Amino acid sequence: MTGVANASYGIVLLILVAWLAGFGAEALPYDYTATTECLSVPHKPQYNGGIIRDPELNHGLKEWSKFGSPDIKHRSVDGNSFIVVEGRNRSHDSVWQKIYLEKDKLYTFSAWVQVNEGEHLVRATFNTSSGLRHAGITTARSKCWSMMKGGITVDTSEDTHLYLEATNASVQLWIDSVSLQPFTREEWESHQVQSVEKARKTRVRIAVLDSQKRPVRNASITIQAKATGFPLGCAMSKNILTNTAYQNWFKSRFRLTVFENEMKWYSNEAAQGREDYSVADAMMKFARQNSISVRGHNVLWDDPNMQPRWVKSLPAAALWKAVWNRVNSVMGRYKGQVIGWDVMNENLHFSFFEGKLGQDASGSAYQFATAADGRTTLFLNEYNTIEEPGDSMSSPAKYIQKIRAIQAYKGIHKNLGIGLEGHFRVANIPYTRSAIDTLGSLGLPIWITELDVQGGPNQVRYLEQILTEVHSHPRVNGIVLWAGWRPEGCYRMCLTDNNFRNLPTGDVVDRLHRQWGWMPLNGMTDSEGFFEASLFHGTCSVKVMDASDELMQSLSDDQVFEVGPTESEESGPVEIVTTVSS
Repeated sequence: MTGVANASYGIVLLILVAWLAGFGAEALPYDYTATTECLSVPHKPQYNGGIIRDPELNHGLKEWSKFGSPDIKHRSVDGNSFIVVEGRNRSHDSVWQKIYLEKDKLYTFSAWVQVNEGEHLVRATFNTSSGLRHAGITTARSKCWSMMKGGITVDTSEDTHLYLEATNASVQLWIDSVSLQPFTREEWESHQVQSVEKARKTRVRIAVLDSQKRPVRNASITIQAKATGFPLGCAMSKNILTNTAYQNWFKSRFRLTVFENEMKWYSNEAAQGREDYSVADAMMKFARQNSISVRGHNVLWDDPNMQPRWVKSLPAAALWKAVWNRVNSVMGRYKGQVIGWDVMNENLHFSFFEGKLGQDASGSAYQFATAADGRTTLFLNEYNTIEEPGDSMSSPAKYIQKIRAIQAYKGIHKNLGIGLEGHFRVANIPYTRSAIDTLGSLGLPIWITELDVQGGPNQVRYLEQILTEVHSHPRVNGIVLWAGWRPEGCYRMCLTDNNFRNLPTGDVVDRLHRQWGWMPLNGMTDSEGFFEASLFHGTCSVKVMDASDELMQSLSDDQVFEVGPTESEESGPVEIVTTVSS
């Protein structure tokens, strides 16, 4: 019996140590603050500028140098000093500062920018020995200040040059409140742990009483998750309908899915007027029978190469009718059966419908969708918004601009959602976090909808880093992996081989899935009959055993309880009372 007691005590001790370690007093807290509002006065630099010298540019070019041949002026308005770069002839005509970047550090960047006329893209760039590295991008406006937030990691420690560039070389560029803050990996991971404790878990105290309401000391407790509050799912392909091994592998792991191709327009209506939902219906039936939630993907895809062939040649009036029919057909058929709809897919990178129907196409599509299934969250779905800081087409600022344009259309309900595909080449974790910070300022649901990592020697390591980061971000509401199995090979990332034995990527997913709530928790009540732990949100069961009995006799049936967020960060642990037989 001693061995069992020691094992239980060891598990509890490790959990408490891990929880306490996440709140190390020496770790500099991460600032999740971001805003998409254009302000008359910029905020002070985050982290007091970090390692940037003269971050508020109060001293002109004392710590900054001229890049290119522009004219540099130092201005002060209402007590706020900043740099104005004018007389520009090239996009990179600006100011720069020499910065030493360390290989093992993660850097979060922010700055406030303005232009003298119109709206123009401004990006932060580091000139490194391996080439130019973009750290962030935003849309700068005239007469007010816009915040840019980003981040960077580097492969080698070296001196670099940081500068801000405006893509339009004819406008003045105003710069203020620049910040670059380094974090060690230990500090970064502590932010993740703290965020998970705050956003994903609640401290619970379980009181074990006997039938006389007396506390039961030294009782053995096992807590097991029945359903986790944070959705982690995986795409499925039609192969699941005919492959029992695929079915067993999938349903033993996931309670959330998206159909890889089977709910897309080209799959449902290859010939005009001849709809075929048989495959999607069968997949929906499989999901329903196995209590698997489904995301609806997708209603319309703005890529001209992803339309049914007959759609491409339709004149405008006929295309409007076809779009209306498509929205009502697929959304009407699966109304109430999906937890979200990707209404417009990739319409920051592509513009098939806008090109054919005009700029009202996107807003009209969401009007149609609201009328068809207005109770379900309607997503815009896009790639490279959190993956690639150099992609100006789908930057967080561009994404937000599109969301606001859609929200402006009459009749669109407010329950829009932000879908971020997450097709990663590398893991630029600081940029990913900052991009979600910016998008999160809208207050809309955020889902990672198609997460995968390009193959290569770092695929597994990057996958774990990215999954850990997005799961820990307080603004993210769910994750779907883009790893639908096909015998000829997955889109970019498989989790299993063709015999459904896990690949290293699958092992990472399984391990993280267990860590995020599925791993049983064992412990013992204290002298007052209490057991306290930090539990992931979701549905849990608790079982109490008699630790003094060699046979570990059960003192109670499993009792099921819900763990959810508390109303206040200052509130104490949620108390759950379980009564056992005498």
